[in-house]
Amino acid sequence: MDATLEASTMRKVYLRLLPFAVLAYIMAYIDRINSSFAALTMREDLHLSATDYGFAVGTFYWAYFLFEVPSNVIMEKVGARIWIARIMITWGIFACATAYVTGTTSFGVVRFLLGMAEAGFFPGLILYFTYWFPARHHARIVSGFLVGLPIAVAVGAPISTGLMSLHGLFGLKGWQIMYLAEGLPTIVLGVLTFFVMTNRPEQATFLTQPEKDWLIGKIAAERKAKEDVRSYSMIESMWNPRVLLLALNYFGIVTASLGLLFFIPQIIKSLGTMSNMTVGWLTMIPYICGGIALVVWGRISDRMNERRWNLLFACVLSTGGLVMAGLTMGTWWAMVGVCLATMGFYGSKGPFFAMPPMFLSGAALAAGIAWINSLGNLGGFFGPWWIGLVKDATGSFSGGLYGLALLTLVSSLVCAFFLHIPDVTSRASRDPKLAPAQ
Repeated sequence: MDATLEASTMRKVYLRLLPFAVLAYIMAYIDRINSSFAALTMREDLHLSATDYGFAVGTFYWAYFLFEVPSNVIMEKVGARIWIARIMITWGIFACATAYVTGTTSFGVVRFLLGMAEAGFFPGLILYFTYWFPARHHARIVSGFLVGLPIAVAVGAPISTGLMSLHGLFGLKGWQIMYLAEGLPTIVLGVLTFFVMTNRPEQATFLTQPEKDWLIGKIAAERKAKEDVRSYSMIESMWNPRVLLLALNYFGIVTASLGLLFFIPQIIKSLGTMSNMTVGWLTMIPYICGGIALVVWGRISDRMNERRWNLLFACVLSTGGLVMAGLTMGTWWAMVGVCLATMGFYGSKGPFFAMPPMFLSGAALAAGIAWINSLGNLGGFFGPWWIGLVKDATGSFSGGLYGLALLTLVSSLVCAFFLHIPDVTSRASRDPKLAPAQ
């Protein structure tokens, strides 16, 4: 009976929450990374060096660092429906504003404001999923949600370069048209979010009463299992050694991932003479590979009920792919290395984000996830800046890729030697005494 009830409940929850979350994340990531395609012509129009460009796009992540924890704590208080809608509407406005930047300073300022507006969206939805999904579904739901990321790059690549080909329409440059056309739909989607999102299972009109009772009881039992071991305050969670080690692991992966992401179109164009549209189509390939790895790895991690070693293997694959790309730069083998690295980057997401809910709950989980993400996302500043700096200094992307590989190697070592986190949530499934009274 429980198995049948679980199956029907979780099927409805997945169908209700996942498609909308994926669509929202696709829009978020397109608005975040379309600067990588704009750079093909915007850098020349605004007289930006590779270093200037890398620095400016990276200011987005300083805003993330400053505002993610407050944003997630606010969402825990006011509810996801209002707060996620607010995030999407304001980031859509600043995404459109990027069309009117005039140089390094204004570009950096708008990118900072975009990061401030979007701060809390990703950790907010990761937190939101813990309200709805028992622990053994965590890697799958995170992987299913994050598949929007490689989809955003794969679909956004030809769309962005296609929009840029409309250069001269309405007297605007191609990259200006791209920013406006990709920012406006996000504002519309943000308004819709307010009307379609449900805050908690208790309010779910799409579940029957027995389904709601099962889901509420299951999640409450898992929360009790964690708090029986140790209950953390919000401040304690931010200085917890496990949280800081997770943040260090994530910093290495994010720095490498975003350092590569913002320069992939320029790396591909360096392989030979080709149009911007061709660059857009070729950029899809690594992210299709990453999307497949993301979904498959999440399912494997959940099926094995294992996080640490799945995460380690993904970090090692990223390191090997980056080294291969650096060694073969200027040849098509570099694309193979980029694809392998991307598979590692995105394959790590499911097992990684299933780890914080293994020992945190409530406000501590809200702050912990946001703190991990904000510290890790500082890599979004250092990665692009580092790649741009090395490219200007040496004329090649290879040295930058080796530096990124060193960071993913550090992530691998942190995982191998320090990230042992017992899964206390599984006790709630094995021991009926942990279940809360109905």
